[in-house]
Amino acid sequence: QVQLVESGGGLVQPGGSLRLSCAPSGRTFRSYAMAWFRQAPGKERDLVAAITWSGMTYSSDSVKGRFTISGDAAKETVYLQMNRLEPEDTAVYYCAATSNVYNWMSKFVYDVWGQGTQVTISS
Repeated sequence: QVQLVESGGGLVQPGGSLRLSCAPSGRTFRSYAMAWFRQAPGKERDLVAAITWSGMTYSSDSVKGRFTISGDAAKETVYLQMNRLEPEDTAVYYCAATSNVYNWMSKFVYDVWGQGTQVTISS
């Protein structure tokens, strides 16, 4: 049963932009922290950015200044605005949630996952 639904992936040229969306399906995540992860072929799944509904945000060093996480609390929808995309950003991007909000910046506490959306950066 899919509880988080991602959208917005696709093929973009280097330097381009994409916005990913993550919306809940069938339940509420109002008391959760939310995050975006990505996994490239042959690599581990890494935390890209995270957000709490109180407005705190975190971005990994690899995307800081290029990616922005935001959320619409009324819709419980989380966005990832990705600018100045690079071929190294190519990966499957996953939305995730955790009820362990005290450790919301830790990649290990996220236990609810979406199915992922492919992002490919190529000319």
